[in-house]
Amino acid sequence: MNEWIKLSHDVQEALDAGKPVVALESTIITHGMPYPENIDTAMSVERIIREEGAVPATIAIMHGEIRVGLSEEELRELADAEDVEKVSRRDLPVVLAKRAYGSTTVAATMICAEMAGIDVFVTGGIGGVHRMGEATMDISADLEELAQTNVAVVCAGAKSILDIGLTMEYLETKGVPVIGYQTSRFPAFYYEDSGYDVSAAVSTPEEAARILKQKKVMGLAGGTVIGNPVPSESALHKEWVEERITEALAEAAQDGIKGKETTPYLLDKLKEVSDGKTLTTNIALVENNAKNGAKIAVALAALSN
Repeated sequence: MNEWIKLSHDVQEALDAGKPVVALESTIITHGMPYPENIDTAMSVERIIREEGAVPATIAIMHGEIRVGLSEEELRELADAEDVEKVSRRDLPVVLAKRAYGSTTVAATMICAEMAGIDVFVTGGIGGVHRMGEATMDISADLEELAQTNVAVVCAGAKSILDIGLTMEYLETKGVPVIGYQTSRFPAFYYEDSGYDVSAAVSTPEEAARILKQKKVMGLAGGTVIGNPVPSESALHKEWVEERITEALAEAAQDGIKGKETTPYLLDKLKEVSDGKTLTTNIALVENNAKNGAKIAVALAALSN
């Protein structure tokens, strides 16, 4: 590995032995959730992945290095750090050169996971085309990364605040497989059914793994989206969510919020008006993604050995 990327002992050992490893982003710790839910969820997700037989690899930028696999001490250091930068592709060299703290988005985590040789990445929800994106061109770098970086992303679909129809069109144009895990419909983060069909559905981790292996051996560039719906008991009602998003978007426009500040602003507003219900749902879906993502990673490692 290069001097600016450092794998933890557990992650390096697992990769050397062909054992399953699951990459995890770090923006959920620094920007996605408040304290103490952020660190509690990070620890819980790592525990779930280990229970399913895989090794968790949370990724962040610390002390001039890309760290792949954080200790509990490092997780807490990141959670307590001030002025942590939210890092996407364009920010990686800047934050590394500055030796600043950086938490990785979906796009940056995919890049770092591929560098480390990790095939499966678990997150909450991917970014996408924002509502009115056809006019603003506000499109998440996550989508471009999915078009070129060879990592499978297990998620609860695209965030509900986005234009999911345009996001699906974009992924289709870029040739990104969108697989439904035990569903034929693409999930919408807070609720189970966005109203849009996936390009393929699988019933088991082994089915998903076979598709991922087939894509890899064919040398087809780009990632794969695996949509894993939020558990029914934790899902929010679609109509209620859509009404709250419409209200939050109007407030964002009034407050002059745009660009990368839009997503955290809208998520904070939803948490506020839901009395914390969206945060509870967010935690449930991330943990569910960790469980099923780890199962897929285990199945993929079994096929590869």
